[in-house]
Amino acid sequence: MFLFRFIRRTITIVVVLALIAPAYGVSQVWRAANNPVVRKADVIVVLGAAQLDGKPGKALEARLVEAKRIYDLGFAPLIFTVGAGAPGDRTTEAASGKYWLRTHGIPSKNIISIEEGRDTLVSTKAFANVMKKRYVSDVIIVTDPYHCKRAITMANDQGIISTCSPVQTGPNTIANSGYKYLLREAGAYLVYITVGRRGIQVSDHLPDADIVTKVLP
Repeated sequence: MFLFRFIRRTITIVVVLALIAPAYGVSQVWRAANNPVVRKADVIVVLGAAQLDGKPGKALEARLVEAKRIYDLGFAPLIFTVGAGAPGDRTTEAASGKYWLRTHGIPSKNIISIEEGRDTLVSTKAFANVMKKRYVSDVIIVTDPYHCKRAITMANDQGIISTCSPVQTGPNTIANSGYKYLLREAGAYLVYITVGRRGIQVSDHLPDADIVTKVLP
């Protein structure tokens, strides 16, 4: 009888958690996307996205547009562009981002390209290391709205005080993203706060991969 009750309670707990966890993830990602808080900081960080031979793709260009907008408003005096290149690329996401910003009126001395990272966690560790070397700790992350929660969480875990300024144009605005992006980011966020914080690196930049199921050693 005791064993039966124990099994029943265990199954009940598992079922409840299976229902609550996705709802929690979705609510956290949705809230961060729809209620961004942006304050003045030391650095604006543009997280990488696809580029083609030095030309930012539409998602990356939207992030660069947003970074320039808040830079021009005086939110931070410095911009970091982050991101490595894919195999075979002649340049990197960070370099193409820096070039775009330079050609749109931002002085080169105020832009630092960090050519590391093909996923959010590696990119976050890269810019956090540079910030610590420069003795600054407050950042505005520019990325897609549904990516904000995970990006902020990862930065905070690296000891960086962060807010997020989501894109207002391009293919990954809230209006253009749809529920699939929301669900994907909710899953990725849950994976990060459960196994990611325990040292299992989960990549969100693997070719043809589902970021929730592809786990790197």
